[in-house]
Parts: sequence; structure tokens; C-alpha cells
Amino acid sequence: MDVSYTGLKGEELAFVNEYDAVLLDLNLPDKDGLDILKFLRSSNVTAPVIIVTARDEIEERALGLALGSDDYLTKPFYMVEPRVRIPASIRRYYGKSSPVLSVGRLTVTPLARAASVQGQPVELLAKEFDILEYLAEKYPAVVSAEELAEHVYDETFDPFSSVLRVHISRSRKKLTQAAGKEMIHTLRGKGYALCEK
Repeated sequence: MDVSYTGLKGEELAFVNEYDAVLLDLNLPDKDGLDILKFLRSSNVTAPVIIVTARDEIEERALGLALGSDDYLTKPFYMVEPRVRIPASIRRYYGKSSPVLSVGRLTVTPLARAASVQGQPVELLAKEFDILEYLAEKYPAVVSAEELAEHVYDETFDPFSSVLRVHISRSRKKLTQAAGKEMIHTLRGKGYALCEK
């Protein structure tokens, strides 16, 4: 996850990087959010864009949607709203309507930040859950360590550290204890994938 407090920097980040979703504030100090939205869509950036703004006029919302936004959050809002709306926008983008991810005996519920194997809860730390959620979203694809790091950690993450391997190792151990078999597989030179059986 990357954060920018200016429009130009945020525009650059969204153009250069491949994000699962973009949370776009319309009231930025240097550039109007609707102009950024126009730029992103004209540049073929297809990631879901959720507009965040204090502008609550129906015409503003209609304009944002017409320009290619996927959803709208009007300030002030409770934090539960983006927690629900962001995953919902991502699911719609990928054509997945269910708020629950299932891979064989594994069930991952992003909204509740809960995971279980055959109904047995698996207690995961925050980053362990983030890793598992991303692997479940991408199943059956193999996910490289670089891709995982980009989607789970922020821009200050050191790609040469062992933190990702430690989190995967702990997640694998907890899932193995619950399932009686290894569910996160390492494919040497390629990355990580969930095993359904």
C-alpha cells in the first residue's frame, strides 16, 4: 500500500504501479481529483477507483461515476465503509461476487479478517492474514515474492529482508496444524501458491 498527500505524486504512483484499487480524494492541494481520474482512465489504468470527498452533491457523484470511478465515499464516514467498499470493488473488478474466498477446505473472510480450515478458526497475525488473503484471491496462480511484497507491505518495505519469508513460514505452520497437511507451497524460483487438496 502506498500513500500520497499530493495529486501529482498520487497520479504518478497510480500510473507506474499496478494496484488492486485506488482510493482517490478529490480535494488535493495541487490537482483536482476528477482531473486525476480522467488522466488515469485515459492512460488505461483500469484498477477500481473509489472517490473520497466532502462534495456530496448528486451532480458531483454522477460526474465521478461518468468519468470512470467505481464507487464513492462521502466524508465524514466510518472506517467500516472503506473496509467493505474496497474489497467489494476489487471483487467486482475480478468478476467475483462472493465476499468469502474458498480454496478447498480453507475459507478466508476478508471483511471479518478471519480464516478457517474445515470450520476450525486459524489465528493469524495481521500480515499473515494479508498474505493468505492475497494468495486466496490469486488462487490457483503462483504468486512471486516480489508481487506479494508489493501488495502486502508499504513502500518502506525492504525487499531484501527476511520478513516476508518469516510471515509465510508462520502462516504455513498454523495452516498445517489446522489442516493436517501443508497448504502453502513454495515453488522454487517462482513463488508461493495455495494447495486445494
